[in-house]
Amino acid sequence: MSLQAQLNELLAEMEPQIISWRRHLHQHPELSFQEEKTPAMIAEILTGLGFDEVRTGVGGRGVVGVLRGGKPGAVVALRADFDALPIQDQKEVEYKSTVPGVMHACGHDAHTSQLLGLASVLAPRRDQFAGEIRFLFQHAEEESPGGAIQMAADGAVDGVDAVFGVHLWSMLPVGKVFISPGPIMANTDDFVIDIKGQGGHGAVPEETVDSIVIGSQIVGGLQTIASRNVSPLASVVVTVGTFQGGDNNNIIADSCRLTGTVRSFLPEVRDRAEQRLIEIAEGTAAMLGGSATVLYDRGYPAVINNEKEAKIAEEAAIAAFGADRVEPMKPLMGGEDFSYYLEKVPGAYLFVGAGNPDKLAKYPHHHPRFDIDEDCMLIAGELLGRTALHYLEKHQG
Repeated sequence: MSLQAQLNELLAEMEPQIISWRRHLHQHPELSFQEEKTPAMIAEILTGLGFDEVRTGVGGRGVVGVLRGGKPGAVVALRADFDALPIQDQKEVEYKSTVPGVMHACGHDAHTSQLLGLASVLAPRRDQFAGEIRFLFQHAEEESPGGAIQMAADGAVDGVDAVFGVHLWSMLPVGKVFISPGPIMANTDDFVIDIKGQGGHGAVPEETVDSIVIGSQIVGGLQTIASRNVSPLASVVVTVGTFQGGDNNNIIADSCRLTGTVRSFLPEVRDRAEQRLIEIAEGTAAMLGGSATVLYDRGYPAVINNEKEAKIAEEAAIAAFGADRVEPMKPLMGGEDFSYYLEKVPGAYLFVGAGNPDKLAKYPHHHPRFDIDEDCMLIAGELLGRTALHYLEKHQG
């Protein structure tokens, strides 16, 4: 029996340990760029497994482990992230976070644990594949500029032929795998608009320039970016998340501030949205007698899966789980810094369902009651393992 075909049984034997790792990490979360104990734990496990190479401090706090197969071949990288979020854990479970105001509310604890499980299975069997599998354990996915760009700059994917990652998703049903080529997650840009008017008494508006009115007009105007500046066949979202201004009910505010986010997939749409946002903000303010200053911050680029690598992952998934459990993935307007690896190396970002209302795994990501059906970790581990081995098999010699 091939190593690919054995993965399900081998990972099943590892399940208690994988769950134990996940629950330990869930109880002891660490915020982006503050991870210390988590990467130390990962490095200790990889070293204990006899990895050919274990690098720590990659890009700051990342860990890279290398398994070299019995024969030369291609190089495949598999990525997991391990940072947590500044959210208070409100679940009532035995593995609830012990760190006040910090929790794993996005599944990164499970991403790391499933990849450690796969590492445990493959390490003693490295002579059964040709090539190299590189395990990327990444810090700081949640906070820009993100750990991926730092790890990539520090050589994490140098010499890699393909890179794959999996995101567990609580809004998708456990047991299902979701794979698509092309755009899968969005460009994530943020903006701040500072509006300056001329304050005064609410009883004499003619002597003022009302920054609140200017801000209100800008909010309305920004909605025309999607409706009038971008093709209806493309996608863009412009969201004003905060509107801050004013001190008293009868005082016209001298200044106010808007903050928000812009999400898109295509580079030309991203450029157009930024241009129009600045023009609308500055032009509207000037038209109404005030001024606007715009700070536009480009965040993570869009995650765009390569067609060839997505196809290889799909083939591996169908072989593992059957065609009825593998579905196309609809693009998400959320962001992911996995995109920085894809800017250097072809690859694909895959999704595995983690939701199960019967186990209270029904809350969205970044929710204080977020949880997963832990059965998803074996599925994700097998998906990554089969994808890596299938890629290496197709690229021998």
